[in-house]
Amino acid sequence: MSDWQSIPCVERHKQFLEKITAILIDSAFESVSRENPVLRWREPNHLQNIINFNLQEQPHNQDDLLEIATKVFKYSVKTGHPYFMNQLFSGLDPYGLVGQWLTDILNSSVYTYEVAPVLTLMENTVIKKLLSMFYKDENGSTIGDGLFCPGGSFANGIAINLARYWFRKKIQNNKNISSTNLVLFTSEDAHYSILKWGNVCDIEVVLIKTDEYGRMDINDLKIKILEEQKKGNYTFSIIATAGTTVLGAFDPLIEIADICEEFNMWLHVDAAWGGGLIFSRKHSVLLRGIQRADSILFNAHKLLAVPQQCSLLLTKHKSIFTEVHSKHVPYLFQKDKFYPTDLDVGDKYLQCGRRPDVLKFWFMWQAKGTSGFEKHIDHLMKLSALFKEEVEKRDGFKLVTNPCFINVCFWFIPLTLRIQNSIYDYKKRLHEVAPKLKEKMTKRGSLMINYQSLHEKPNFFRFVIQNSGVDTQDIFYVFDELENLGESM
Repeated sequence: MSDWQSIPCVERHKQFLEKITAILIDSAFESVSRENPVLRWREPNHLQNIINFNLQEQPHNQDDLLEIATKVFKYSVKTGHPYFMNQLFSGLDPYGLVGQWLTDILNSSVYTYEVAPVLTLMENTVIKKLLSMFYKDENGSTIGDGLFCPGGSFANGIAINLARYWFRKKIQNNKNISSTNLVLFTSEDAHYSILKWGNVCDIEVVLIKTDEYGRMDINDLKIKILEEQKKGNYTFSIIATAGTTVLGAFDPLIEIADICEEFNMWLHVDAAWGGGLIFSRKHSVLLRGIQRADSILFNAHKLLAVPQQCSLLLTKHKSIFTEVHSKHVPYLFQKDKFYPTDLDVGDKYLQCGRRPDVLKFWFMWQAKGTSGFEKHIDHLMKLSALFKEEVEKRDGFKLVTNPCFINVCFWFIPLTLRIQNSIYDYKKRLHEVAPKLKEKMTKRGSLMINYQSLHEKPNFFRFVIQNSGVDTQDIFYVFDELENLGESM
């Protein structure tokens, strides 16, 4: 029977939804069980034989759909699994999951109060609270404004555009400054989205050297700013990073803020990874100086383990989003509405339709309280410190650099290389170790941990964690599993 109408019907859909809900609930617990693999790896051709990805003219029946849903879950990576340490997101928070389900059943878009009254007030509340944590004026009052963004990369692009607008507005005598004469500076270890946005905005991005810990080199920054100014270019912005992707480095924000003041430049801090430390009284010291930033990117789906995705861009400039983005289109943002039109927040956003990512974050915050997020972060930092200690203690493991944050980067050195560390191609052979181990663990489904090279360094592993369900035994498991996988190398 054809079932083409987009509305749930008790007679046709209630039993189906009950069955699929039961599958989802069971899947939530199966996906985090240490008795189950992180993934069941299948080569693409094999996977296409298991799941028919083709789209057909006639509909499937509900039993077929239940079977398809089961297969989709079975052969997907379980990112909530304690042994999934592959990305800067992980975990399956039960309250965040409920927030996701609420979000999907509402199927709303947050641009006008009439369409999303509850979600509008929810967004305003979360943004105001975060502003009070990151920014305060001299009197202790909350300042600024914020946006929810579809990912950190997008937020970086918005920040660059804000900086460009702000700079042009300040240079009254040069209103027609070409973008090609605008130059921003960021570290060589900064997120690659900044280079992409440089292409989109047609501005030059100058990369600054980093030190052995991955922090921006202040002396190199000053030299390159002066070099660009001598060329007649406009040095309008610096993008600092609070928690780089690979090493987890924190750029010296206070010194960079001083340079921005000296040269009249916009400071944007990409705190997508490290921004969650603001919730920890003990560890927020790594964010010293962040309140001096003109804009801050913060991804709650990273360190706080809010479900994908949940990104915010905050700024201390109260009206700049409206100045840059608002177009006052009369089919959405009428001025003669029956409620206060400042509640129609959509006009300050670059995009129109927008998923309410706030709900899962707000719901988790209600369930845990600020104190719960603090305990979550402190637990992760404690596990990271334990991981570092184990790297230093165990034979065959070596730190790439001394970490200051959750990222612990290390080499696993097989026994054959430990006893031949003076051979001429040692670096080349060490470079081949991590990819081979990654293939083994992935096909076995026992662990997922990422590797990469950086500058002149051979491939190394990067331990990161966001799932506070991980415990000390899981840390020991990672080392034992790497040793088992590397035994025959």
